Amino acid sequence: MRTLEEINFALDRLIELQEKTAIEAEKSRKEFEIRSLKTEAYINNIGKQVGGLGEKFGYFTEGMALPTMEKILEKQFLINTVTPRFKRKFSPTKTVEYDVFGYCNGKVNNAVIVEIKSKLETKHVHELVAELREFKTLFPEYKDKHLYGILAVVDVGDKDAISLAKESGIYFARITDNIFTMQPNPNAIDFNL
Repeated sequence: MRTLEEINFALDRLIELQEKTAIEAEKSRKEFEIRSLKTEAYINNIGKQVGGLGEKFGYFTEGMALPTMEKILEKQFLINTVTPRFKRKFSPTKTVEYDVFGYCNGKVNNAVIVEIKSKLETKHVHELVAELREFKTLFPEYKDKHLYGILAVVDVGDKDAISLAKESGIYFARITDNIFTMQPNPNAIDFNL
């Protein structure tokens, strides 16, 4: 049997070891927390860089499409005013931006919104239709114009989106040999009616 003195010594030693373990655990927790914060900051930075690359690729695609789209707008819609990245802020929470907006005045009163996408998805068709439907409410100064929409794409990711665009009354343009060509759409509609 152990003596009382041996038991007290063992208890003191156990308490001492528990205190050391608690100190080490707290130290490890703090180190882990610091590493976690650094990792989170690193991941956020990478996310911003990737997002920035996506934005730059979008601007690159728009820049590649713009010269051809200007010609298409001029030739097929008689547009004489073209504004890339047309943007208007309505309130601190509401800003509207189109990749390209063109219009003309006179005998022909047309306006065209062009959205340029590197990869077409069905959601892009729905977004453009919503933008076209909202247009005359947001821009009453253009209410007398015939309003058309064009989706210009580099890559067709979703083939059903082409059919949906045409059925929705939107023109569809695609790049071939570094030039965008617009496909005819007998279902094209004036969204300002």
